[in-house]
Amino acid sequence: MTDTRLMHEVGVKALDWLYTHREGFRTRRGPETTDREAKERLKPIGELAMIGKVLFREGVAGSQQAEHTRRLLDFAWQDLLDGGQALVRMQRQEPLSPIPLEMYAPFKELGYRCPPLESALTYTTRLRSWPPDAHIVRRLGIARLQDRVGLGPGGDFDRILRETWLGRTPEPWSVESNIGYDITHTVYHVTDWGENPDNLPPDIADYLMLWLPAWMDNWAEIGNWDLLGELLVVDACLPTPALDEDVWRRFAQAQRPDGLVPARAGADLGEDHWETFDLHYHPTLVAAFAAVLSTSRAMAGLTSAS
Repeated sequence: MTDTRLMHEVGVKALDWLYTHREGFRTRRGPETTDREAKERLKPIGELAMIGKVLFREGVAGSQQAEHTRRLLDFAWQDLLDGGQALVRMQRQEPLSPIPLEMYAPFKELGYRCPPLESALTYTTRLRSWPPDAHIVRRLGIARLQDRVGLGPGGDFDRILRETWLGRTPEPWSVESNIGYDITHTVYHVTDWGENPDNLPPDIADYLMLWLPAWMDNWAEIGNWDLLGELLVVDACLPTPALDEDVWRRFAQAQRPDGLVPARAGADLGEDHWETFDLHYHPTLVAAFAAVLSTSRAMAGLTSAS
């Protein structure tokens, strides 16, 4: 068990950095920017909403942290997404794109509503060609999102889970980072981003509790802070989190004084503030996510022990 203050401070600093650099979430289009690239630029907004949902759900944020998070979410919804109309326009242009659903779900769960988008999603998710052809882990997430926002079951969730890398519980992985991200996001979708750790099938939970400590130590040694942060989230999503103090200490030491968490040890911070944001917003978001969820689990453990 690690010091809750250490984890909490990582989260506070990470969120302060994101709040200070919130303009980095704005879509930036240049003369050579393709529509696909512009849509991919929306991804950080959806990730921000998900982290905000977790922070308010867990109830461990201080008043300033909560205020910054709410202001970030209001800024993202009203200013960047035009009150949801940007997602409506995207859905009309590409009816089978899963991006509007993926982005809208956490905002809706936080109380932000866009009825025209909900109407469009109700129609498109009933088409025979839905869900779109996508990577298996993304299909798992789409299926879960449909259920969460009230659009009906998104397919055989248990079957899709068993088709993922983690669902097959194969020989231990230790090298390829793409497999690492498949593992982490499978856990996020199954547990509703840590809300329901008991949703993990027992064999998968046992598998993770056996191998996760070695994976975290491996990536801490490599200095891949982005993936290590995601693995720390997975740890906090387990029925019995380890919250390893040494791993958390190394992760905290990688964080810069201003709150930014670099993607990797020795990584270039970028030539200007826009590039810095693009390169390192994700590990910083993940750090806030891991810190909030881990702090909540640690405090719950202390309550149980008393």
